[in-house]
Parts: sequence; structure tokens; C-alpha cells
Amino acid sequence: MPTSTPPLTLARWIDPEAVFLHLFAAEGDAFWLDAGRDASSGWSWMGAGRLDANSEALRRDAAAPAHAGSDAGPFRGGWVGWRSYEGHDRWLRVDAFLAFDHARRRVHVFGDAELAARAAAAPPVEAPAPAVPRGTASARVSPERYAELIEACRERIREGDAYQLCLTTRFTVPGEVDAVDVFRRLRHASASHHAGFVRIGGTTLVSASPERFLEVRGGRVHTHPIKGTRPRSADPVRDRALADELRADAKEQAENVMIVDLMRNDLSRVCEPSTVGVDRLLDVETYPTVHQLVSEVSGRLLPGTTIGRLLEAAFPAGSMTGAPKQSAMQILAVFEGAERGIYSGAFGWIGDDGSADLAMVIRSVVVERDAAWVGAGGGITWRSVAASEVAEVGIKARAPLAALGARVPPGW
Repeated sequence: MPTSTPPLTLARWIDPEAVFLHLFAAEGDAFWLDAGRDASSGWSWMGAGRLDANSEALRRDAAAPAHAGSDAGPFRGGWVGWRSYEGHDRWLRVDAFLAFDHARRRVHVFGDAELAARAAAAPPVEAPAPAVPRGTASARVSPERYAELIEACRERIREGDAYQLCLTTRFTVPGEVDAVDVFRRLRHASASHHAGFVRIGGTTLVSASPERFLEVRGGRVHTHPIKGTRPRSADPVRDRALADELRADAKEQAENVMIVDLMRNDLSRVCEPSTVGVDRLLDVETYPTVHQLVSEVSGRLLPGTTIGRLLEAAFPAGSMTGAPKQSAMQILAVFEGAERGIYSGAFGWIGDDGSADLAMVIRSVVVERDAAWVGAGGGITWRSVAASEVAEVGIKARAPLAALGARVPPGW
């Protein structure tokens, strides 16, 4: 459907989970970009698409001026998909889809009357069933080996080869799993404003990402690096203390500021001079299972900058590499010894008008035909304490693995 065609608006609000299960859960190539189970703001989108083998999305002009606002949301047709850490793109061309406006409680249908009628007929759903227990996940490296790699990172930092290194690992659960069920459980247990389910071919990304990587609108680009994590506590007093501890931690502050500087440098390559600035610095944002230390950097894009050129300048995200970026990536490739794949990449939508909203692939599960896996890691600085860094990896991996019915291995 041409994106100039006005969408249809349903007469009443419908639970996005019910609509997805009714319309798209069985589709071969489908997506659900989710603002959260109990979201009172933001947008969710869902639909099906067809693989764009030519990556036409990357040719869109990201520096185009702002268009008139629309009650039907910022995404009015384009592409949904991901880019892996190694730079491999997979995008679905999307023309017919649903947009959920959580603030106004409205559902817009970009498609025909039949799609709108089918959406309106979605029956209510119950909470997802608990995961079948799958035992303990297998780790790519042991906690002891990860601690050794942390010390190796500190040595490279001492030698001046890097200021920070984002060291990661992987936890694998063998066997077939239902990716839709995994996403539903993760969504109910660990909702996030940039969550998503994206299935392309035989691979499905299930994510509860809290980190918005790149947002492009009206010729400006915003990035929201996260560095610094603390677990939540059921005790309100302890929970506040954990957030305050994160806010005041000198190591976490230094780590976050280093990535802010890196992103300022990345964006300066594609933004007009003197327009790159720091909009927020060291804010604590709270999610169901963790507190995070978040900053924001933005700039005005140079005329003619395409989405592909922007990604070349900013990808992979500095929060997933360390600094300086190229040196960090070379060091990490040796230490980690294997590709990261979709983990540490980005996913989301790219609009026909050059706008975009891409989240980091963290707090995620990658579901393949015969196994599912979870990536996790953390930023290592000279002041890092190995035991704390190992524990942080376990904190980050616990909720995605639980959605699979698996446990974090002992020592994490």
C-alpha cells in the first residue's frame, strides 16, 4: 500500500499481544516492535514483510527535512530488520502493518479493510505459560576464563591500546524453542520501551532492549548510550540505594563519559559542524530488572547523508565496543575468539522518508532452528574489578535465559 494512503483507525483499543498472536505469530517473516506491555506512551508496530535482498533501506536520505506531523505515528511504511555486529543486514520490506499509539490508545491499520477487520476480531489472550525447564545454559567461556580476559583487557588498557573494552560472551540453550512464547514470557517479566520480535527466515530475534541506538527524525540523529548497570531490589529502600550507588560510581561515570565522547566523534563525521552536542549526561533509568546509566548525544545530519552512510559512521555502537573503537574491536576479536552475530548489533525500523528508530541488540535471545542463545558482556576499564564484572554479565543474561526456561551457569 502506498504510504501516502491514509491509514484506517479502529473503533477501539486492542491489546497488541492479542493482535500479534491472531494475525502474525504464524507468519514466516514477521515483526513486532513493542513499546512495552503496560506502556502509556510511545508506539508499537507489527506486521509481516518480504525480504529485501538489495538493502534498499540503506539508500534512504536520512538528512531529509521534517515532514508534517501525523497522528498515525512516525513509521508509515518502509523496512524492519537488523544489522549484525559484523555489519550483515537483513531487512523486510513492509507496506501493510498496524501501529499502536499507546498514549492515545488508538490502533491504526496501514492496509486494507480486511486487515482492519481481522485485527478487530482478535480474541483476548491469557498470560503465557511458564517455560519448560531446560536446565543450565552452556557458556562459551567459564567465569574464571572471563575473569582472566578482564585482566587481559586491563593490561591492554595499561599499555595504552584502549581506554575501555566491552568484553562479551555467549550462553547457549540447545533444542527447538517457540520464539513467540519466549518473547511473550520475556515481555511479561522484563518489559522495555524498545523491545522487539523480528523473524526473518530461520532466525528470530527476541529482545527486551532498553537501549535506543539511533533515532533519526527531521534531519537530526540522536543516540542514547548506556554504560553502567545495577540490579533491582524488591526492597524499595535497597532499590533506591542501588540506583544512587550507580549514579555516584566513579568507574561507571568514567565508562559512560568515554562512550559519550566516542559517539560525539562518530556523529561528527556525518553531522554539520558545531551541531553535535550532549543532551543528557549520566541519567539513571529504571527498568523491571535493572537500573541503567544513560546519556544522549545528537546532531544535525549533513545534506545527502543516507541511512547507510550514518551506519558506517556510527556502527557498531561504541557502548558495545569500547574506545578507541577500531583498536577496541581488534583487541576484542582476539579475546572473544568468535563472531557476535546479531548480538551487539541493532534492530528496528527505517522509514521511506529517511527517518529511523534502531535499538541495540542487548537483553536479547536469538532463536535458530536447533538452539537459542543469549549474549552478554560489560565495559572493562582500568578500574574494573573482575568479580563485579562477572556478576554483571550474569545479571544481564538471567532474564533472557529465564524466558527460555534456562539458568545462568554457576559462577555467573
